[in-house]
Amino acid sequence: MGNLVAIVGRPNVGKSTLFNRLTKTRHAIVSDVAGTTRDRQYGKVEWNGKEFSIVDTGGWVVNSDDIFEDAIREQVKIATEEADLIMFLVDVQTGVTDLDSDVALILRKTKLPVILVCNKTDNNDQQYYAADFYRLGLGEPYCVSAASGFGTGDLLDMILEKLPSEEDNDIEESLPRFAVVGRPNAGKSSIINAFIGEERNIVTDIAGTTRDSIYTRYNKFGFDFYLVDTAGIRRKNKVSEDLEFYSVMRSIRAIENSDVCILMIDATRGIEAQDMNIFQLIQRNNKSLVVVVNKWDLVEDKSQVAVKHFENTIRDRMAPFTDFPIIFASATTKQRIFKVLETAKQVYVNRKAKIGTSKLNEVMLPIIEATPPQSVKGKYIKIKYCTQVPDTQIPTFVFYANLPQYVKEPYRRFLENQIRSHWTLTGSPINIFIRQK
Repeated sequence: MGNLVAIVGRPNVGKSTLFNRLTKTRHAIVSDVAGTTRDRQYGKVEWNGKEFSIVDTGGWVVNSDDIFEDAIREQVKIATEEADLIMFLVDVQTGVTDLDSDVALILRKTKLPVILVCNKTDNNDQQYYAADFYRLGLGEPYCVSAASGFGTGDLLDMILEKLPSEEDNDIEESLPRFAVVGRPNAGKSSIINAFIGEERNIVTDIAGTTRDSIYTRYNKFGFDFYLVDTAGIRRKNKVSEDLEFYSVMRSIRAIENSDVCILMIDATRGIEAQDMNIFQLIQRNNKSLVVVVNKWDLVEDKSQVAVKHFENTIRDRMAPFTDFPIIFASATTKQRIFKVLETAKQVYVNRKAKIGTSKLNEVMLPIIEATPPQSVKGKYIKIKYCTQVPDTQIPTFVFYANLPQYVKEPYRRFLENQIRSHWTLTGSPINIFIRQK
């Protein structure tokens, strides 16, 4: 169960640069135009054998001056509700601004650990200026330079020290965990209620220690699994501006703590950018997927042609991963709700699939022989043997080749498609590695 750290602060203090530094990526787009980060604001950090997730909130601010500052305040509030620790980034070269003081005011009210980070401390004189930030009332400012990496190791030590410790709860490891995710109003609560019905007695809630992830054990009709539900789904008050940011912050934890994600799409709205954001979170966490097109009862044209068109649109948007089930359902009329559970269960089984080495080679080697990888610089690539790696989170296959570095992505995809066409791995992502034999 991962912890979640949020980076907050006003624009241009270097949130994306720090995010890139800590996650060792260049994912966030870094530029000097305020509000340019988008879509790459979530990553994982590993430090001293521990892992946590990190979110750069800067990526979601709507860039227009009148609501700019309100949007930032709103995000800081959401972050304090969703994260386990807040890193509040300020710029030592500009000093304390009014907006910094506003954010500090919100952060002083939260019970979460807050680390005040003074960025752009590029020399000793600037460390001296950092003392000015004591007046924000958030304790000692940590001096770093996200651009050069100065101070980031100490900062990571500090984060690990302040993150809540992971206590294990009474979750049975062997049971599958399903998370219902999707953007607001796609019908997550209704489908959870449809599963559970009013018979709460068959359902046991186990509050997770990680910020209210609640596991609801569902045990009837031959099913036995946990529904991962973040308590906040039950929170009724409307989040004003930033539904997108809110739903992504909401989804991260549920996705990380699950095996299979049931992604709800609103049939009346079609597939939107926000659905794609959540889909990318599912992919980056290697989770299995069932797509549920909800509110199907409200759609007028239910012909086969319409269904086919809808399915194709979804698969086109989510390519290259297209091998997942799509179910047209309605939470309110309970149409095909049972099918959703059956499919999620099957997808979980697929995720655990084991393919014997001899069978794998018997099927795959003739295919590879008939369509070998393209030769590179006159060198022929030979793949002589393949096997499934045991005890991995998702099905993982290794193909041994004489020149693994020349096997390109399209061929890997070809191998994946061949495996999928011979074995049922629907809904589950798979890993393919090419190694030196």
